[in-house]
Amino acid sequence: VETREAGDGEDRGFRRREEEEEEEDTEMTLKYGAKHVIMLFAPVSLCMAVVVATISSITFYTEKNGYLIYTPFHEEGATTASKVGDSLANAAIMVGVILVMTVFLVILYKYRCYKFIHGWLILSSLMLLFLFAYIYLGEVLQAYNIPCDYITLTIVMWNFGAVGMVCIHWKGPLLLQQAYLIVISALMALVFIKYLPDWTTWFILGAISLYDLVAVLCPKGPLKVLVETAQERNEPIFPALIYSSTMMWFVGMADSDPEAKKKKKKKKKKRRSDMQAAGGFRLLDSEAGSTGDDAETSDSAAPVGATGGDEEGGFSEDWYESRGYEPTRRPNRGGNASDASMNSEDARSAAQALANGRVSPGGNQQQQPQAQAQQQEEEEDEEERGVKLGLGDFIFYSVLVGKASSNGDWNTTLACFVAILIGLCLTLLLLAIFKKALPALPISITFGLIFNFATSNLVTPFTDALSSQQVYV
Repeated sequence: VETREAGDGEDRGFRRREEEEEEEDTEMTLKYGAKHVIMLFAPVSLCMAVVVATISSITFYTEKNGYLIYTPFHEEGATTASKVGDSLANAAIMVGVILVMTVFLVILYKYRCYKFIHGWLILSSLMLLFLFAYIYLGEVLQAYNIPCDYITLTIVMWNFGAVGMVCIHWKGPLLLQQAYLIVISALMALVFIKYLPDWTTWFILGAISLYDLVAVLCPKGPLKVLVETAQERNEPIFPALIYSSTMMWFVGMADSDPEAKKKKKKKKKKRRSDMQAAGGFRLLDSEAGSTGDDAETSDSAAPVGATGGDEEGGFSEDWYESRGYEPTRRPNRGGNASDASMNSEDARSAAQALANGRVSPGGNQQQQPQAQAQQQEEEEDEEERGVKLGLGDFIFYSVLVGKASSNGDWNTTLACFVAILIGLCLTLLLLAIFKKALPALPISITFGLIFNFATSNLVTPFTDALSSQQVYV
């Protein structure tokens, strides 16, 4: 009867602990969800602000003196129909090129051609950090009439590019790596704004958001296949493609599936609870004041793992001796409850120490202290909660806002800015609900396009008319 009551109480304790863990997970999801919204708002806002400031102050990126090879149709027709046709053709070609390159990247990753992929990404980073950054810096110096000799410029560019390559493709401070990824995204967005035809830019933004939706959510979508393959191999996606809000990416670091980590963590907690419970069954009996014959009854009725006799908390003398412990024996069967409680406490502390990994099987202390182990576990938990955003999302967010600001209308610029942040917030909310990889472009780009054309064609003419008539609302 006592064993059945103890078992029922233990089951209730397990259920209560599981409910508490679920409530804690919900609270942490809400807490860290809001935290990561803010942690992604800052870099996205900074990237868009850099692009808008550059477009507003430097005329180089708004002058159309050349086009990309991927946009062969230059919208030279006078009619709207011809411009729409050219834009649709350019958008289809651009999305096709992106699809082919993505599939090529996934194939290389499938067949573990890591050196080729790293070389490809390193060459891209070299071009952005040295060539495009050099062009950008030259235009900034010229726009603000700042003199600079070539020796100083060479030293600055070399240090900027070399440090960026080390931080992105090897290791470095997290903030510095994030800053370089933001700079790369802003430079790429400025290149798109300069070399894409006007109407083509808007069509490409709409087409790329649809492509992102299909590539991430379809069962055989290239981006979905890439993410699933990385999770199966317990490998990180390449740092030059991903912005991470909480963790540092570097060569050799693996990012496992968050769901698998969560399940593993729950199993570890449950295993620790089981070990503590195995050492606490005798403590329940002893606290009830069982001595003499009652103690023998509790010994004979002990659950699985407690074999009776001289064992304490389910651990026999052989178990202690094989692991280098000195077993603590009760003086006699008629001992008082405090002695049994102390013996059970010893057994429980030994089991908990072994479960936590603080003591090796031979009884010796492990080299890593407990504080370091706890700190490492906290860092792993923080890594699990990190939100990762592709650099392509940064680029196309900035393209939309930068293109809206090229007309000189601050109402439209601010409307697109707010629309993108609202869309990003909704995307992160859906991410917290569905707990799987989601495309970050569709909602934000859709809101941005709607706000752009609504503000430029409805709100701005309305406010201009009110201003001309000196009507204030």
